[in-house]
Amino acid sequence: MWQIIEQIFPYAVAYTIPLLITALGALYCERSGIVNIGLDGLMIVGAFSSALTIFSLQHAFGNNPWTIAIGLIMATLIGALFSLLHAFASISLQANQVISGTAINMMAGSLTIFLARNITGSGNIRLPASLSKQSIAFFKDIPFIGPLFFRNTYSTTWLVLVILATFTFILYKTSFGLRLRACGEHPHAADAAGINVTRMRYIGVMISGAFAGLGGGIYLVTFSGEFNGSVAGFGFLALAALIFGQWKPLGILATTLFFGFASTVSNVSQVIPQFSNIPLVFLKIFPYVVTLIALVIFSKSSQAPKASGEPFDPGKR
Repeated sequence: MWQIIEQIFPYAVAYTIPLLITALGALYCERSGIVNIGLDGLMIVGAFSSALTIFSLQHAFGNNPWTIAIGLIMATLIGALFSLLHAFASISLQANQVISGTAINMMAGSLTIFLARNITGSGNIRLPASLSKQSIAFFKDIPFIGPLFFRNTYSTTWLVLVILATFTFILYKTSFGLRLRACGEHPHAADAAGINVTRMRYIGVMISGAFAGLGGGIYLVTFSGEFNGSVAGFGFLALAALIFGQWKPLGILATTLFFGFASTVSNVSQVIPQFSNIPLVFLKIFPYVVTLIALVIFSKSSQAPKASGEPFDPGKR
């Protein structure tokens, strides 16, 4: 059993990381008071931006590691810029936030496929080389922990974990985080205290877009390797992880790790003898069924920000 865990753990972590960073961005967005169900579309935009950047750079300069780094930076920037559409509609125009997020999802797939065909001649963009796995010296030989965390690991895993720790600290231990959370709980009280609620909500949405774009880029360079106008519904799973994790960073980490393991087991079940007697369809739908059950169970004790999804009108008290 230990050998099985050791084999599938790196794949589970690779599946977890894009979910984690996307859900963390959604946490900041909802803590500011804006619901963002356009995560899937923002991930698609990030995946397209990184794919086009890396594809162009690798053909010009070869398969250098810095081309992937620039691709991920572009995914982050374009994701943040694209999220301004949702921010403008939801905050400035006070449009229905669910409809705005749905429009982002519908527009992203079609727009990126259109651009890919016009720029590269094909709707698919396959990377000449993806991000390679590495083992970390010294740490990889630590009993139990080493084989799981420090062998065959992606550098993006550690990047996202650092971002998680940093932004958890910012959210709960800084004045900025306090202001952001105040805007999602009692925006009129925050406005009366001199906080610019509109600006804070714009920042929250842009952080969500940046992290979702980065998640799309990581999805591309770790285990996809090809942009095809989809991110396999990762954005919707990240939204479910946010709710399942009760809008808390550590809850999101645990939930996305569970999704990662469940999905990995379903994908490699045919080569694991212990799962050979279980029908494949059951293993494939297992993560999604558990998600639905968990959402039903935890919906009654939901700890969502009180003003999440409500437009802010400074003229009303």
